[in-house]
Amino acid sequence: MPNKPTVLVTGGAGYIGSHAVLALRDAGWPVVVVDNLATGFRFAIPADVPLVEADIADQAAVEAAMRAHDVRAVMHFAGSIVVPESVENPLKYYQNNTANSRTLIESAVRCGVPHFIFSSTAATYGMPDVSPISESCPQRPINPYGMSKLMTEYMLADVSAAHPLNYCALRYFNVAGADSQARSGQSTAGATHLIKVAVEAALGKRSHVGVFGTDFDTEDGTGVRDYIHVSDLAAAHVLALEALINEPQRNHRLNCGYGKGFSVLEVLDAVDRVTNLKIERHIEGRRAGDPASLVSDNSAIMATFPWKPRFADLDTIIAHALAWERKLTEIRGE
Repeated sequence: MPNKPTVLVTGGAGYIGSHAVLALRDAGWPVVVVDNLATGFRFAIPADVPLVEADIADQAAVEAAMRAHDVRAVMHFAGSIVVPESVENPLKYYQNNTANSRTLIESAVRCGVPHFIFSSTAATYGMPDVSPISESCPQRPINPYGMSKLMTEYMLADVSAAHPLNYCALRYFNVAGADSQARSGQSTAGATHLIKVAVEAALGKRSHVGVFGTDFDTEDGTGVRDYIHVSDLAAAHVLALEALINEPQRNHRLNCGYGKGFSVLEVLDAVDRVTNLKIERHIEGRRAGDPASLVSDNSAIMATFPWKPRFADLDTIIAHALAWERKLTEIRGE
């Protein structure tokens, strides 16, 4: 695509956003990042990528960036993502994920930005009746996090019908791993993602890994999840951007996963295998609202985009997460 337009990435200093920035740059797209650095990290943004340190709710700052850089597309990753926290503090989630997204969408409309890619989630499906989960499954969130994301999907559909803006909502399953060149990775202290927690435990940063529930209706009794490598997810965003530009009248709502699930115990066994160590496991009770299995039906994204995952291998995902965790120790001087 000659003369690729500039893409504004919100939350580009965060875990998934920083990988999207790398994927865009690797593919030759000009990028500008808007991030308030509340949970993101300056070191995650390449030195030659402009950073506007602002909240997406700051319309003046966001719109100034859109106009100054002639932005033609938004990739929106900024938001809050911890499910239990959303139950304890729902207003934070409706502010950060819903109200602020509304403000950002309005900024895009006001600045004539025609394409919008939204970081959504499988949490919009709630407790699905079937597995694998297709895009036609009912969206019935069971927590404010999932609902706050679903409300943004609804807003985008309505705004797209009223204004010259098309969008793609990508519903992530369990994102894991790190850039294969160790340029970025999951850097948040106290993260709750299983693979992140497990590699921290392998490196002695945690004493153990909690296994929440062993009585699910699964093969080994532990919860089954569909783990997608963050770089494959970022690649899907670049393909979504190309699709929106090539078909400006078409919107997309697509699952992002591999269509294969691994149980908690299978993941921990894989970490033991990759590290040649034995992580201590503590069996604990189920967490409220944890489904037995969350696995994507990814046939729609495979049919819609020329998406060919490069890292759809659990041991590879773990190896990349482990390499990043070691590098993070160096960055922080731990």
